[in-house]
Amino acid sequence: MKKRFWIAATTALVGAVVIVWILPRAVESRFNRIVPRMEPTVSHAAGDLHQKLAIVDLHADSLLWGRNLLHRSDLGHVDVPRLQQANVSVQVFGVVTQVPRGLNLNQNGADTDRITYLALAEAWPPYTWTNLLNRALYQASRLQQMADKSQGQLVLIKTSSDLTDVLARHRQDRRVVGGILMLEGAQPLRGDASKLDTLYDAGFRIISLTHFFDDELAGSSTGIARYGLTDHGREVVRAMEAKHILVDLAHASSATIADVTAIATRPVIVSHTGVKTVCNNGRNLSDAEIHAVAMTGGVIAIGYWDTAICGSDARAIVKAIRHVVDVAGIGSAALGSDFDGSTTMPFDTTGLPEITEALAEEGFSETEINLIMGGNALRVLQQSLP
Repeated sequence: MKKRFWIAATTALVGAVVIVWILPRAVESRFNRIVPRMEPTVSHAAGDLHQKLAIVDLHADSLLWGRNLLHRSDLGHVDVPRLQQANVSVQVFGVVTQVPRGLNLNQNGADTDRITYLALAEAWPPYTWTNLLNRALYQASRLQQMADKSQGQLVLIKTSSDLTDVLARHRQDRRVVGGILMLEGAQPLRGDASKLDTLYDAGFRIISLTHFFDDELAGSSTGIARYGLTDHGREVVRAMEAKHILVDLAHASSATIADVTAIATRPVIVSHTGVKTVCNNGRNLSDAEIHAVAMTGGVIAIGYWDTAICGSDARAIVKAIRHVVDVAGIGSAALGSDFDGSTTMPFDTTGLPEITEALAEEGFSETEINLIMGGNALRVLQQSLP
């Protein structure tokens, strides 16, 4: 009897270790990769310039994977030590609540979900298994807990004064990094605009209306119907603007982009994207869409993955940035990596000096590089945060 008990107990312990430690690592190592290459060399001039910049990345999905972001990891693309090494002032952390199975760039429905399996593999609390709003709140609470334990190195930004304080502290101590919460896809609202209050109280200051599928608010660029704003979507956009929650048009259909930019009274952003002229697919923006977003005073943040840039190095990223600037002006371009977004990247966040160097090689001035690497995003955030 005792022997059977110990066998069962040992089996259960091994199973728990596999579920809590080995399985999540195996999953992330499969989905968040870096293109194999020789170690790059960045010039001293580019490296020195990079250390002078106020750098903002408008999108990373690092909260999804269960890692303690206060510790440097050999997995994924982002954690606080790597943000510090890269001199990042502000990192926007996306919160994902639903991703359809069989994900593609053509048509996706809302009737399946892969995040449920990830939540089980990472031992998320049971209250998150079937409730999308609870999934969002759980990930938000994880970021707050990490900030609370960081001894001031990670600060959750909720107001414009918080942002000003973080930037001042970062100039004195490069270990200080600000984090902003954004919800990727408004499906947790489930048609109830009052839930914005719950998300706001949890710290969310950016919300994208759609993710990979059409929802109650708006159509997605990879949805089935790809409609524009619904009546409820218009109500939510007005409510978001009133609460100083920034509207994000990443993943939005062309009709949604047109509808939102037509009614926006505050800047809107596209937090991670590419441009069709450089990389032609349905996920990326047309020149008319770039111009429409810029006309609100917002920014277009270029991502680093192949679907966004049709390339795998900093030069490809800068090619897309150059096009945004040519279409809409130097104040319209920003960075939105999509790090840790089930993406294969040219580098992790420590590779950001390569973008600084590529921008300089493209002929951008130091002032222009500062705007692209963070200044433009900071302007929008300062205008938009309460």
